[in-house]
Amino acid sequence: MTGKDVAHLEEARGTIPPGTRINITFLGNEPPELRLRAARAAARLGFVPVPHLSARRLRSRAEAAEFLAALREAGAAEDVFVVGGDPAVPQGPYADALSLLRSGLLQEYGVRHVGVSGYPEGHPAIGEPVLWSAIEEKAAVLREQGLAGSVITQFGFDVEPVLRWVEDLRERGVDLPVRVGVPGPAGVRRLLSYATRFGVGTGAGIARKYGFSLTNLMGTAGPDRFVRSLAERYDAGRHGDLGLHFYTFGGIAATADWVAAQV
Repeated sequence: MTGKDVAHLEEARGTIPPGTRINITFLGNEPPELRLRAARAAARLGFVPVPHLSARRLRSRAEAAEFLAALREAGAAEDVFVVGGDPAVPQGPYADALSLLRSGLLQEYGVRHVGVSGYPEGHPAIGEPVLWSAIEEKAAVLREQGLAGSVITQFGFDVEPVLRWVEDLRERGVDLPVRVGVPGPAGVRRLLSYATRFGVGTGAGIARKYGFSLTNLMGTAGPDRFVRSLAERYDAGRHGDLGLHFYTFGGIAATADWVAAQV
């Protein structure tokens, strides 16, 4: 959710199981108070708020500390998600997510679990060797600092690269739980716009497997085939601890309703 989605979360609360982890994005055009309001709402409604920290958007250690202190006061500091963020040039002392993890600041404010990013289909601005090195180092730092962790992947439409990436991750010795990014039901045009932004494959073959057509952009698509295929091909021995993370591009209620209908 974003900081502006509190009303939508309240509307969908009856469909979302208590204890569900609700990620709260760190958008550059939203003031901290909006994110804090969203975190407080998630906690109040019985969910686990997971505020995002965008390392390159933090202008100083003091600003980061102030935000973490406010999260702690709101009872929303135990679980966070740390990402490098969009700015090409850091706005403060943190060049990437790893530098924020190494700062020791998170533990000072009660953080116990840290989510980090995974990119099964690569990143449009970061090379594959750098991505692998980063996730291996993040896992090592979390281990050294006694922090629990997990990986949330970018969303995608094709199960094959996701499972191949998870196998590679395990072979590299990273045993963090992985939550596979899944787009909630949404309009095809919207899904494609996000896919283009984040470098996710959307070829005709992939589109057919997922269940939408590139020639008909007016329809909607859900993750039915993707999730079913993921479940059928999941192997605990090769893939380890695997779960799902839903990106609610079509809205919180639409995603919650879809999930509830599968249970």
